[in-house]
Amino acid sequence: MKVGLIQHAVESTKEKTLAKTVSLIEKAAKQGAELVVLQELHQDRYFCINEDVDCFDLASSWEADIAFWSGIAKANTVVLVTSLFEKRSAGLYHNTAVVFEKDGTVAGKYRKMHIPDDPGFYEKFYFTPGDMGYNPIQTSVGKLGLLVCWDQWYPEAARLMALKGAEMLIYPTAIGWFDEDAEDEKKRQCDAWETIQRGHAVANGLPVISVNRIGKEADNHGVLDGIRFWGNSFVAGPQGEIIVRASHDKEEVLIVEVDLERGEHVRRIWPFLRDRRIETYGDLTKRFID
Repeated sequence: MKVGLIQHAVESTKEKTLAKTVSLIEKAAKQGAELVVLQELHQDRYFCINEDVDCFDLASSWEADIAFWSGIAKANTVVLVTSLFEKRSAGLYHNTAVVFEKDGTVAGKYRKMHIPDDPGFYEKFYFTPGDMGYNPIQTSVGKLGLLVCWDQWYPEAARLMALKGAEMLIYPTAIGWFDEDAEDEKKRQCDAWETIQRGHAVANGLPVISVNRIGKEADNHGVLDGIRFWGNSFVAGPQGEIIVRASHDKEEVLIVEVDLERGEHVRRIWPFLRDRRIETYGDLTKRFID
């Protein structure tokens, strides 16, 4: 199966960003992509860099956004993984990934479960943790284990998706560093981000698709200098091997062949699921063990 990864910076307005994203999807489809994955909150700037109640207005277009991306999936005959700001009710919002089938129908959605709250990443102010569990989404190209950004640091989430039959793990992402960080610290952060996800591939015998944005986005309140998103979107195979990796600062459409049958072979030679000692894992449901 051919997968298209869309890595780009945002434009000055939502409308310009949408136009760019659509053109990149069209480019991926023309190159044969059957599955196209977009980055986290791809429609606009990363507004979680600060806490601003006016930003909740960005979710007011939820229904219109669903209709828009449905049309794009259908027009390009691709399974499309999007990442949108969902308004469920007044005061109740989610960071929600929606998957569209090739005919534009909604195949399923996933509400981000793990919500960060760090300088420049104030997502707890905006998003209620997901309440849909970890359930793969069945599509015409396979069963997608869809998770979002901060979820990628949690092996429990990847494992539960694998146990429920996911054929691949997909992580739309928005992660970056601060320019004032030391160069060695930047490298450690980016390396850790990639390593943890490659570990999920190995532990579960599944390919991993991770798509991050690029570019520096300013803090419109002027408190922080801004976030420089580090790109490096990649696909890893079921033994953690890097199949393709984007640059840290270039807009790219990556087209890559993903062999879902290879996961079956890897699981036969590395039968980690067989050897799990599930009767010993009860403490994993505790916050901490004193």
